[in-house]
Amino acid sequence: MPELPEVETIANGVHRRIHGDVIRSAWFSSFTQPFKTPADEMASALAGRRIDRVRRVGKHIVFDLADPRSRQAHPGQWLVHLGMTGRLLVSAPEVPLPPHTHAILDLASGRQLRFVDPRRFGRLALVHDFSGPGHEPLTIAPDDFAALFRGRKLAIKAALLNQSLLHGVGNIYADESLFRAGIRPTRPAGRLTRPRLDRLRLALRSVLRAAIRAGGSSVSDYVDADGSEGFFQIQHCVYAREGEPCRVCGTPIRRIVLGGRGTHFCPHCQR
Repeated sequence: MPELPEVETIANGVHRRIHGDVIRSAWFSSFTQPFKTPADEMASALAGRRIDRVRRVGKHIVFDLADPRSRQAHPGQWLVHLGMTGRLLVSAPEVPLPPHTHAILDLASGRQLRFVDPRRFGRLALVHDFSGPGHEPLTIAPDDFAALFRGRKLAIKAALLNQSLLHGVGNIYADESLFRAGIRPTRPAGRLTRPRLDRLRLALRSVLRAAIRAGGSSVSDYVDADGSEGFFQIQHCVYAREGEPCRVCGTPIRRIVLGGRGTHFCPHCQR
């Protein structure tokens, strides 16, 4: 599933290409799974709207819409969650449609915005004033970050994946951040000292920003709005490196299952 850096990369790429464009019409497939709002309702609401901004909130992509015929700047938002395999592609109409295309927005510029999702775990919806389920990990203050984990008995890895606490963090960047902070993923979140939590907050922010600069991690089928892969996977220290030597100490990286999720760590560097 695309995580914060991948979703940020896609949102920024789509924004650069189509912000200010007007949606002439919208088509949606007959499959109902991706639609939190009925397809006909979305098609009617999107037609004629200008795309003022495309941005990330957690793991969601938010399209801020405007009515070009009035001064109303924010009549609503279109929300896209990519799920496991979802992609947003900006294409010329003559480019053949990829299989599993479930939405096409025809734009006044002549381009199309396409939503492609082979497994249909993504979600599309009309919303107002979407703010996400949790705190933003790139901007959360130290005191607020520490307060999230106070008294919690669950493992710190599981806490990082809880979207109601921090939205946008997924398996890859939880593992990488815990490694850089020197914290074992099984440690109870509520027992971590304030200095260790401060170190984790900084590591998490650093990892996410580095991954955004690299265009995300392409470890399965993730691509950006142009169909290009990211490069952060070559910087992974622990994720998907089971049995390989730690880049710091040489100890083989271990993989365990924690809360149903594959979890990678260095037994020597992470305590």
